[in-house]
Formats: sequence, structure tokens, C-alpha cells
Amino acid sequence: MSGQKCIGCQDGAGFEMPITMAFQPILNVADGTVFAQEALVRGINGEGAGHILGQVSDQNRYAFDQTCRVKAIELAAGLKFADDGTSLSINFLPNAVYEPRACIRLTLATAMKYDFPLKRIIFEFTETEKLDTDHLLNILRSYRAMGFQTAIDDFGSGYAGLGLLSKFQPDLVKIDMELIRDIDTDRVKRTILSNTLTMLKDLDIRVICEGIETAGEFDVLRDMGVELMQGYLLGKPSVAALTNPVWPTSKQPENRACA
Repeated sequence: MSGQKCIGCQDGAGFEMPITMAFQPILNVADGTVFAQEALVRGINGEGAGHILGQVSDQNRYAFDQTCRVKAIELAAGLKFADDGTSLSINFLPNAVYEPRACIRLTLATAMKYDFPLKRIIFEFTETEKLDTDHLLNILRSYRAMGFQTAIDDFGSGYAGLGLLSKFQPDLVKIDMELIRDIDTDRVKRTILSNTLTMLKDLDIRVICEGIETAGEFDVLRDMGVELMQGYLLGKPSVAALTNPVWPTSKQPENRACA
């Protein structure tokens, strides 16, 4: 992407709707800790993510992406969960990043302002629209070089698939919740997930299973060796606050972050 386009983006429309963030825990069920808190955009008057995203246009996309990053870090710093080793997961829009090292400056400045460690920031993306693969790889490689963690969200549902994995192995992959739904009663889904877990383990990529809503789903995933889990069963998002996690096991973990 050209520097001229970068300047044009920064001079574009701002994102006028005030936002906040809700935080949803990602649990490590193997050791009883909160692995990360995912920042999910919300309106300050209770508007959901869908309503907020509906206000995003080509003209204000950059401003929206930057506003979300700043707000997530600002609120996370106030909640101080990084002090316990918990990471902050921030969703970003690949099409809002024109030149990674230029567009990251505000993120770096915000992290420095609030003394938030870069190694505790995970940038996760979902390809909701098709992208230039070379551009996406440039973003991911640049972020890794700067010390951030990277994650592919909704793996298996969009354009981000095996072709991308062959060129770049992120730190984390989040399995699409459609594969998780009713996995305790669906043999085909269990077979697909089992083989996916084996592949990702061979690539040294950690797996997060999201969208867990029932004890049956949780039990099957735990039995399959999944350690990182997220979903309403384990903790719903809390606006500008931390959710007290639910550990659906007969023996509660001794080390319970955010308890």
C-alpha cells in the first residue's frame, strides 16, 4: 500500500459514535487460569457489536479500528489483568491497515502511555471480506516482529484457511463456533476437530475453541485435549469490567484469576 493512501486514510472521516469495550474471558482449563480477555466493541448506551459495526464505512474504517485499539488498551490497563499474566485480545480489520508500521504508531503510543506490555497483546482477525494475501501476510509478519501475538479467528469459516497457514503460522487459531456447536452429539464434527487439532499441534499453534454453551460441549472438548476455551458457559462479556469465570468441573481449579 502506498504512503499516499495511508495519508488519505488518516485524513478521512472519524468514527463519531462513542464506544466502550466488553471483556470476555478465554480460560485455560488445564491450569485454572484466565489466558486472555477478548475486547468486544459496544456502544456506551448499550448498543451491541452488530449495531456498532453497521456504522463502519470505507471512509471511517481506519478511525474505527484505531478507536477500538485505543479503548481496549485504555480499559485493560485500568483493569490491571496483564499484571497476572493475562493477555488482551484485540480484533482488527485488515482492510483498515494500509502500512503496518505506520498504522501501528497510535497503538504503540497508547501501550506506552498506559505501560501495557506488548507481549500481552494479541491481534486477532477474521477475514469477512477477501483480502490481498501478500498484504495480510505483511501485517501479520510485521506485528510478530514488533512483539505482538497473532491469531486467526473463526478458522474454517472464511477466507483464512489452509492456504494462509501454509505461508504463516500464527500463535493462536480460534476454531469457528459452528464446528463447536453440538459437538458432543455430532460424530462428524468431532472427527473434523480431532484432525484439525492434530494438524495445529504439529505446526506449534495453540488452539482456542470458542462459542461453548453447554456442559456437553465442554466435556467433549476437554476430553479431546483442548486447553483454551471461551463461551457463554464459561463467562459472558462484561462491559468495562471483568467477568468472574465459571469453571464447569467437579473440582474447581486452585488458581482462579479474576476470582
